[in-house]
Formats: sequence, C-alpha cells, structure tokens
Amino acid sequence: MKQQKSCGVIPYMIKNDEPYFLLVKQTNDVVCFPKGHVEENETEEETALRECMEETNTQVSIVNGFRQEMGYYMEEYDAYKTVVYFLGKIKTDEFVKQESEISDIIICNADEAMSLLVYDNIKEIFKQALEFLQRQ
Repeated sequence: MKQQKSCGVIPYMIKNDEPYFLLVKQTNDVVCFPKGHVEENETEEETALRECMEETNTQVSIVNGFRQEMGYYMEEYDAYKTVVYFLGKIKTDEFVKQESEISDIIICNADEAMSLLVYDNIKEIFKQALEFLQRQ
C-alpha cells in the first residue's frame, strides 16, 4: 500500500479576547484547515506554512508545543494518508483564496468552526487545539 503525507495548520487570531479560526472550503465543499502534500526536502512545518500561504495568502507563525497527527485509508488511491497539524497564529489580516482549490475562506469562532468541520478525526484534533490554547 502506498503512503502519503500532508501537513497543515490550524490558523487562529484573537479578537475581543476570543480565538477565531481560519477554515477553507475546498472546491469539493469539504470544510477543513489549510493543508497539503509534503514536497521533497521540506520539513513538516515548512509544508504547513507554505500550504497556508498558497491556499489563503495568510502568513502564520507556528505555535511551539502543538503537533497532532491523524491517519486514514483512501480507497480510491489504495493509500494510507498521514496528516500532521500545527497550530498557527495569524500574522496578516488579508485573506485571498487560491481559486483552483478553495471556494471560500471562513473566519469564525470555535463553536462555528466545530459545526462546519466535516470529519470526526479533524474535529478531535481541533478539540485538542482548543484545549492547548486554553492552557496558554
């Protein structure tokens, strides 16, 4: 079985003492966080930062201490995919979607984000990110 690896970031900013999160709605209508395949000679963090920039034109800084991994089988490719997520603090406030992959960029609070996320595995990672932020 083939192995694939992607990395992404859970981008957030603080507004009125509350965290707000950046989600992307992909052209297939799946709402998630920016992520993509690791390119040759890239670190996981470099991939996450690059994908966030490519998909949303958003610069983030990786928050130390948060790295979560999930995996799942993709039947259509007969491949097992590993996705690593980091938490990233948004450094810019102008968002531009990558037209070829992203149909919308959504900025919302934690409750709204949780309701928009489709898959249970990313919801679990998002819960862990929220717990991490609360401890900071």
